[in-house]
Amino acid sequence: MRAEPGLWSGRLALGWLIGGEWRFHPARFLVTAVAIAVGVALGFAVHLVNGSALASFDSAVRGVNGAADLSVKATSRLGFDERLYPRVAMARGVADASPVVQLEARIGAARLTLLGLDILRAAAVTPTLIGVRPQAPDTDSAAVFDEASVFLSRAALAQSGAKVGEVVTVAANGREVPLRIAGTLPGVAEGSAIAVMDIAAAQWRFDRIGRLDRLDVKVTDRTAADAALVAVMPGDAVISTAQAQSQQGDALSRAYRVNLDMLALVALLTGGFLVYSAQSLSVVRRQRAFALLRTLGLPRSGVIAAVVAEGVAIGVIGSALGLAAGYGLAWAAVNWLGGDLGAGYFRGAGAGLVFQSWAALGFFALGLLASVAGSAVPARVAARAAPAAALKNAGDVLDPRQRVAWWPAAALLIAGGAVALLPPVAHLPLFGFAGMALLLAGGIAGVPWFARMLLGPIARRSIHTVPRQLAIRHLHGAPGAAATALCGIVASTALMIAMATMVTSFRGAVDDWLGDVLSADLYLRTNAGASFDPATRARLAATPGIARLAFGRQLALTIAPDRPPIALVARPQRGAEDPQFVLIARAAALPAGILPIWVSEPAERLYGWHPGTVIRLPIGGGTRFAVAGVWRDYARQGGAVLIDDADYQRLTGDTGRDEASATLRPGADAAVVLQGLRARIPPALRGQVDITQPATLRRFALMLFDRSFAVTYLLEAIAILVGLAGVAATMSAQTLAREREFGMLRHLGLTRGQLGAMLATEGAIVGLTGALAGIGLGLVLAQVLIHVINPQSFNWTMATRIPVGTLLAVAAALTGAAAVTAALAGRRATSRSAVQSVREDW
Repeated sequence: MRAEPGLWSGRLALGWLIGGEWRFHPARFLVTAVAIAVGVALGFAVHLVNGSALASFDSAVRGVNGAADLSVKATSRLGFDERLYPRVAMARGVADASPVVQLEARIGAARLTLLGLDILRAAAVTPTLIGVRPQAPDTDSAAVFDEASVFLSRAALAQSGAKVGEVVTVAANGREVPLRIAGTLPGVAEGSAIAVMDIAAAQWRFDRIGRLDRLDVKVTDRTAADAALVAVMPGDAVISTAQAQSQQGDALSRAYRVNLDMLALVALLTGGFLVYSAQSLSVVRRQRAFALLRTLGLPRSGVIAAVVAEGVAIGVIGSALGLAAGYGLAWAAVNWLGGDLGAGYFRGAGAGLVFQSWAALGFFALGLLASVAGSAVPARVAARAAPAAALKNAGDVLDPRQRVAWWPAAALLIAGGAVALLPPVAHLPLFGFAGMALLLAGGIAGVPWFARMLLGPIARRSIHTVPRQLAIRHLHGAPGAAATALCGIVASTALMIAMATMVTSFRGAVDDWLGDVLSADLYLRTNAGASFDPATRARLAATPGIARLAFGRQLALTIAPDRPPIALVARPQRGAEDPQFVLIARAAALPAGILPIWVSEPAERLYGWHPGTVIRLPIGGGTRFAVAGVWRDYARQGGAVLIDDADYQRLTGDTGRDEASATLRPGADAAVVLQGLRARIPPALRGQVDITQPATLRRFALMLFDRSFAVTYLLEAIAILVGLAGVAATMSAQTLAREREFGMLRHLGLTRGQLGAMLATEGAIVGLTGALAGIGLGLVLAQVLIHVINPQSFNWTMATRIPVGTLLAVAAALTGAAAVTAALAGRRATSRSAVQSVREDW
């Protein structure tokens, strides 16, 4: 007999409570669904862009490297001795080997990779690089051996704007050589800008005689080949595989990608808190309706099911919208910022966006989970309420004289701080983000105690204005209700403040560092592999107006084949005497007879190269070096090593230099000196040398910084909007739920104007309380971002800089938004007559 009423009441709960609530309060559900959609969209977009960028980068690497079983690669662009080739080719387990010269090249403004190949060997080992297609009328198969011919991939041909049969000037390794485009390379992967020519011609015409950059190897017995190749490997070459190259590309941007993913998930967590806030207010407002259904036979599980069903509906709608928005954001990011989201990790690798169905399902499930989790706690609260008591009472029934428990919040905050201090996992700050989640939960759990402590002294004072006194006493006596309204506000504000503080600190540190290192008056740098030879350096140093011209060399140095290369920097200055050098630690003493080097802060963290450590580098036959000190460097995340210019030249025999810093004589005109330098650059180098001033470099560096953090700025803006929307939704819902209270106050003599003033005061206090709690929690979260996550992710440190203007603006915006929203909602709640407002009490 009881099944039928239960069935009826269950349908009523789903049809009336949910449908009616959505019809009468659509804004609340829209805000919560949008909050979930924002988190899903950001996470899905970042995942799509990163996955597409990595796939494109991997495709580009494979396009340049072909499909060899493994490769022997030079540790730097200086290459290795070509006499290694016969030893590798004859090694046990090796079927064949193809020698390769690989150079950075340029045709006009188009940048590409120039490969010099032994056509016959490459045809057997890497046939995709030799799939040439002669298209000119006078071209035959012999063109591949012609020293004046070059073959371009479709991407290189398109970027250069040249045509098959045309003669173009190819600039590489400081040489400019006219070559005829004899055909295309249809076997090269789409998007890879590659040029191929005969290896002998490449060595001769681009000054690489006796040097190779790579040996592509085809093996018959991998185990035997690995052992044999290790035995013959010199110090300036490493064995690499396709898997190692993929891992290198993944490691290049992994920390950046994981940080964006985690921040997106924190945004999703914020959306879950907003769902909790909205659902809690909704449950309080409908407590009597739930009690009535309970008396008609609806079990507690039915109440939970009804509220959770709302959460499911919010999650489904929000997640679906988020996936659509995420795909749109990903498309826009790839087209506007590039596949690396503006961070510059994959320059030259064009990313094509690819939809990932498993990732879509995963983020849909995460959005649904956040929404259901945000509804589960209010559902349990609604189900536990006794029907008889709930029919007569609703809201926060905490005795104002009773203390609010503080220990749960303290326990979560302490646990979050302890977890955040745990070491990284696989060079990723996973515990740092877990600590942030615990700190966020602890901060929100402590909001009732914080509200009581903040309002306690004011509530005990005698306030002459009745509306203000009522507002303060109400919030002081109902901290749970205030905490419910503040939950989403605190979460979104804390996230935004944490990111704003981190970005401000990072940008300020970079700006100060640029001011230290950019101490010269002019800077010269070559491109496309060009360099200044000794004669050119002497001619440039004699330019009138120059007091000192310091030349240097910078090249990528591979330490391990599966990790990004470090930067080897050769300069004539030593240690702290270098004006472009910010030393942050130095060795007390160095071993005698060992050459000193200085490592950057990221290199110290990545490889454990602490001051005084003796290490080997893959230059000069594996020479031993002693770490003399650690210097600050925000330009090279993978690490850098500074070596004295004379030591570098003696170990490598390299006399070329690719950068210089000029200090002018007092009174010299920088523009005149710049023109004098340009006039002394040899004709073959004039299109390959950039001369800039410090202000230009600084502006460009900060522009790149802002571009790399464009997604973070987007997260900040969204957090602000979500927080303000949360303020509006929660204050509006809480105000409308107190219509009977306003009717009673009207019976006691309060006017509509006084009620409006009371509500505006309540809203301002709630907004200010949320702003203070969010700012305080955000500053704590920022310390984790700055001092834990940043060093563990990017391997550099910085001091905290508090964005005071942002803090004041956020506090003012939240306070004003809450006050205005409460006042506007109060006009609607007090628009009915006092008699109609209290009619349910008859």
